[in-house]
Parts: sequence; structure tokens; C-alpha cells
Amino acid sequence: MHDIKIFDTTLRDGEQSPGASMTLDEKVQIATILDEMKVDIIEAGFPIASDGDFESVSQIAHEVKDAVVCGLARAIPADIDRAAEAVRHAKRPRIHTFVSTSPLHLKYQMKKSEDEVIDIIEKTVGQARNLVDDVEWSGMDATRTPLEYLRRCVETAIRCGATTINLPDTVGYATPSEYRAMFEAMQDIAGAQDVIFSTHTHNDLGLAVANALAGVEGGARQIECTINGLGERAGNAALEEVVMALRTRADVLPYDTRVDATQIMRASKLVAVASGFSVQYNKAIVGKNAFAHESGIHQDGMLKHAETYEIMKPSDVGVNATSLVMGKHSGRHAFRQKLEELGFVLGDNALQDAFRRFKELADRKKHVYDEDIEALVEDQITEENEVARVMSLTVIAGTGGPQKAILVMDLGGRHVTEEATGSGPVDAVFNAVKKIMPHEARLSLYQVHAVTEGTDAQAEVSVRLQQGERIESGRGADVDTLVASAKAYVAAVNKLAARHRQHAQAVGAA
Repeated sequence: MHDIKIFDTTLRDGEQSPGASMTLDEKVQIATILDEMKVDIIEAGFPIASDGDFESVSQIAHEVKDAVVCGLARAIPADIDRAAEAVRHAKRPRIHTFVSTSPLHLKYQMKKSEDEVIDIIEKTVGQARNLVDDVEWSGMDATRTPLEYLRRCVETAIRCGATTINLPDTVGYATPSEYRAMFEAMQDIAGAQDVIFSTHTHNDLGLAVANALAGVEGGARQIECTINGLGERAGNAALEEVVMALRTRADVLPYDTRVDATQIMRASKLVAVASGFSVQYNKAIVGKNAFAHESGIHQDGMLKHAETYEIMKPSDVGVNATSLVMGKHSGRHAFRQKLEELGFVLGDNALQDAFRRFKELADRKKHVYDEDIEALVEDQITEENEVARVMSLTVIAGTGGPQKAILVMDLGGRHVTEEATGSGPVDAVFNAVKKIMPHEARLSLYQVHAVTEGTDAQAEVSVRLQQGERIESGRGADVDTLVASAKAYVAAVNKLAARHRQHAQAVGAA
């Protein structure tokens, strides 16, 4: 196995994402986690950029216990001096200096000739090496630089004291085969065996991780990456993807890192909060859906043997467990498993009925939460003991008034329909119930709360009726608040009726 060094640039390249600026405290927290994860090099910032950046790099240099702490510097003497000052308290300091090498950059941005850039490399790499023992040199836009000239630049940087040579795909232009070939073309340069070659890839074409791994196959032994793939434009190669790709596919990528992958999810969440950049649900490794399964076929396979649909264990990256997401694609096996996890053990007929209700609910709302399923099953259990139940409800409401409800109920197998009006839609619904199930009870409580979040959340309604000294409560749940209200009211009336029957039977027996 060949060891690959992980160079994390979340605090430098990641923070350059528009809108992703972080506070000093947040940067120190992230650096601390990266250090605990055993990331090899932490690029803490760009010290010359601002006093705040200098302070954060300096503070991180004081705090980090194990990792190399690196400061970025342009190939300008003042930048290099500032970077050296910022990292001087680090146990293992590094200066990372860079200069453009591609014809496009030389002509339009730097306005320098190739020979002038070679002279800049000689002077600035030499300056950095006089200040620290660990110097990284990068040829910006290396992938669009002619190979022969890039070889001249690399040879110059090595001769002047660079210990790491970074060949970045600055604009995310390269393909994996091209990126690998570029590194292979550097291996016979004088001194190449004495330095570490590094990848730095951007995701403009969605190839950042693929290119980084291809660079390793070409001879690179350091990968520059960021947590969550944060970075300019489309972002950088994602640390979590690189680390887990190497770990999971060691059969074809015989390399390893020393990163403690169980800290990945923790780091991902902190970076998401600090940067304000939420992680997309389907993001590899750290996305909410990375270890979640909704398809019934997938859920069935997962319950029989996890490796049928998961190539990594959730615990490998700090996730507690696989999530069987309950939705319209879920099957009976997963539904039964979820019910058992929630403490419900139903017979076959009850399970079939509950599953039918679940499917109906899943067709009506995007996310079905555990609380939704609990409410659904509890509502079913309540209905199973009812003499009367709600079959359908139509409510006409609006500013014109009066509000009207058309209610259909099942009374022991007989369907009864009634229409009623009221001072509001709920009043109209309750008046319709009273027509079908006459009673003298007084409504003493009507309460509504959302079971889960969102505009499609299930409503759970609680009703309390009082008739003389008797008090009964009813509860109903539905995505339609008025239907839930009708169910709750009917449940309470059912209980009152059952109490009345029990009392009558007791009197008759006496």
C-alpha cells in the first residue's frame, strides 16, 4: 500500500466560494476537527489577503497539534514573507506558493514571458525555502500548459528547494486520462523522486474526484481537497469522496490515507453550518440520502443483507445507521420493520389495512415521518373500536358564508349522508356529525397541531366532549385538518355512545 497525503484546503479554497466566508472561531473549530481526523496538511488561509486571514492562519498555527499548517502565497516576496510570519508558530509549517504557467494566463493575466516566469519561480521558491523547510510550489492552470514548458517549471521549482509539486486543474478542464498522463510525464525530471507530487482538481465538469484519483495513478502522492467539495465555482474534489473511494476500492486503488473517516459526517455538518452552504441531499458520502433507501426492492434487499445495496457501512463515516425512508415506493417488508421499530406489532389484516393507509398518505405528502406513521396507526386502532366512522367529507368555505359541510359516515355498515352549515368550517363539520349521531355533549376542547413539518404536514386534532359528568376525548389525524377534526369528533362521540351502552347494559343486568 502507498500512503496518500490528504491536503485540506476548506479554509482557503473552500472559503473562496462566494458567500462562504467564515469567522475566526469557526475556522479554528474546523481546523481542530481536521487535525483530529488526522488530515496531513491544513491550508489555513491566504495570509496576505487581509488582516483577518493572517490572524486566522496564525491562530490555527498555534492550535493545531499534529497536522502541517500551510499558508498560501503568490509568487511575490511580500506574500511569502507574510505567509512565513503567519505559520511560524506551527509545529510543522509550510509555505505554498504559486504562479501561472499556461499561455492564456501568461498572456492575459500576468503579461509575462515564459522565461520571466522561470525567473520568478527561482527567486520565490528559493525565498520560501530560506524561511521554512517545507515548501509547496503550484503551477496555476497546469492542465492547459504545454508539457515541455511545465516540465521546465517543475524542474526549476525542485532545484530551488520545493518539497511538494502541485499540478492543479485550476479550471476543471482536464479528463482523467489527460491528468494521469501529465503526472506520468513528470516522473523522469531530475529530483522528481525526492519530492511529492500533488493533485488539485476543480469540479467544473464534475470530474474533480475522478481526476484526483487518476493523478494518483499517474504518480501523485498528495491530494488537495475540501470538506463537502466546497470551493470556487463548482467546487473542489471532496475530501470525503476521495478518502472513501480509496478505502472502498482498495482492490483497484492500492493506496491508503491515515484519515479517521468516522469523523467525516461531523466535519461535514460543521462546514455546512459555518459556510452557510447546505449539503445537497444526494451528495455522495455525506448527503442526507447517501445511506437512505425508499424503493421497496432496495429496502427489502437491505433488510435481508446490507451489502445488497450499500458498498460502505454508515458507521464508517460517522452516520449512526442506514435510514429506510418511508415513502410511496416503500414495500410491506420495510413498513412492517418500521412499525416494529416504533413499537407496533400488527396482525396480518391490521398490517394490510395500515399499509394501505400509509400508501394513501404517501401519495398525498412528500415526506412521511415516523410521527406520521405513529399517528396513522394510532388513528386506525381507534377506528377499529368505533361503531361509526368517517367515510368522506366535503366542506365549502370562504368569505361569502355560510360554511357548509357534506359528511358521509358508516354506521355499522350503513352509509348515512348529512349536510349542515355553521359559523365556520369546523362548526359546520361538527353540526353534520351531530345530525348523524345526535347527542347533548358540550365541546370543551378543540386543539390542532402539526404532526410534522411543512405545508403538507399531517394535522393531529384533539377533541374533548362533556355530557353531564362524563368526559371523553377523541383524536384524529389527516393531512386535511377538517377531515382530522371530523375523525376526532366522531371518536369522542363513539366513546360517549359506548359508555352509554355499557351503562344501559349494567342497569339492565341489575
